[in-house]
Amino acid sequence: MLVDIFGYNALQLGLASEYLLRANRMPLHIRAAHAPRAGGASASARPAWVAADETALPFAGGSLDLVVLAHVLEFSASPHQVLREVERVLVAEGSVVICGFNPYSLWGLQRRLRARGQWPWRGQYLSAPRVRDWLILLGFEVQSSQFGCHVPPVSTPEWLARWKWLDRAGRRWWPVGGAVWIIHGIKRVFGARLIQPNWREKHAAAENLSALARRVRGLGCPPGKINDKKGETWKS
Repeated sequence: MLVDIFGYNALQLGLASEYLLRANRMPLHIRAAHAPRAGGASASARPAWVAADETALPFAGGSLDLVVLAHVLEFSASPHQVLREVERVLVAEGSVVICGFNPYSLWGLQRRLRARGQWPWRGQYLSAPRVRDWLILLGFEVQSSQFGCHVPPVSTPEWLARWKWLDRAGRRWWPVGGAVWIIHGIKRVFGARLIQPNWREKHAAAENLSALARRVRGLGCPPGKINDKKGETWKS
């Protein structure tokens, strides 16, 4: 999804240990985290690291072309503020790609049955339609939404291979039941254009008036009345 999004500056929030912008071709990639890795990469290596809070991004308004939110909203105390900050820093026609855990899935069921003190069960899972409504209220246009990972939350490769058939069946019979959803939105900015009067068209229309109407316009009389040379008023 990130390959065909073009621009200059891209930001990744969440899952700082994974380089999610690798396939994107923008010249500047930034990974933001509360505590960036110390000595993780050289100054010239990609991506750049920035210490930041997702509710108060240290970027100027309209300075980023792409923002990726990787499992940020469900673990944030103020997901609305996170989206407002994303809308602020994005340029017009900029893109935001959000991925989150689906509460209406096998993973959502597991979250309800298991203790919520561990990751990823301690988050507040948000449904894709709910996040889509938030984006629309902020002026975004939702381009696409996808679901994936229909297998149950198992940790061993053996059990993962046994349940792999659920991915194929889920994409066909239960597409919105994937454990993870991904939404791509574009920031739309509608501008106003001042339309000035076209005086040439008005002069052209005056040529088609009758002789009496042209006389009224030339004398500067109120509509419906004309004055003759004797000072008498006549209704036209």
